[in-house]
Amino acid sequence: MIEQLMQILQDWGYAGAFVAALLAGSIVPFSSEIVLAALLQAGLSPVWLIIWTTAGNTLGGMTCYWIGTLGKMEWITKYLKVSEDKVDRMHRFLQGRGASMAIFSCLPYIGETIAICLGLMRSNWAATAVFMLIGKLLRYIIVAAITIGASKAITG
Repeated sequence: MIEQLMQILQDWGYAGAFVAALLAGSIVPFSSEIVLAALLQAGLSPVWLIIWTTAGNTLGGMTCYWIGTLGKMEWITKYLKVSEDKVDRMHRFLQGRGASMAIFSCLPYIGETIAICLGLMRSNWAATAVFMLIGKLLRYIIVAAITIGASKAITG
């Protein structure tokens, strides 16, 4: 099933990269990096792929922020599969740091929790979105650079 979805997203090109990143940034466990790497290998423009994956992943991350603003811990634990303990620890860590911490929402395992907590804390949504976009942009630039570098090293 996952292989078929990956193939469909790859066939969609830039739109597939956007959808993959949107899913990965939201509550759906998904690897947009694999789709990005496959599309880079297929010859699509790295610049456009980075733009589309960054936009999709930021929008997906902002859905986690939005769910956090609802303040319903039962939804967070049930639908996002983030434990109340993890949210409490992240909330304490983020206390007083503000929206700039959204730059770290690109990190695996804790990024989603950061976005949720910033929503719970009602951080400024525009500043959160900008910092989130910066973090996710840097992440996709790194992934694309590694993919391109590895491809050149393999092919010589």
